[in-house]
Amino acid sequence: MKTSAASKLIALVDCNNFYVSCERVFRPDLWNKPVAVLSNNDGCIVARNQEVKDLGIKMAVPVYQVEHLISKRSIVSVLHGNSD
Repeated sequence: MKTSAASKLIALVDCNNFYVSCERVFRPDLWNKPVAVLSNNDGCIVARNQEVKDLGIKMAVPVYQVEHLISKRSIVSVLHGNSD
């Protein structure tokens, strides 16, 4: 059976704060807190909620560069892929 180009469907989904949202599904204690999700291989921030973005913390920044903000502003840092 042939399919025509008109019958194909392509979707691009860009979820805001995706990894933070995923963590909140399993950890409701993270709601209403500033949350930064770290990559599991190099310690870079791979997702931030709006509270963390408002502090000026950029995407992919190594966590050691913003450690002072994390402790000062009580930002919860979660290791992506961690099942604990």
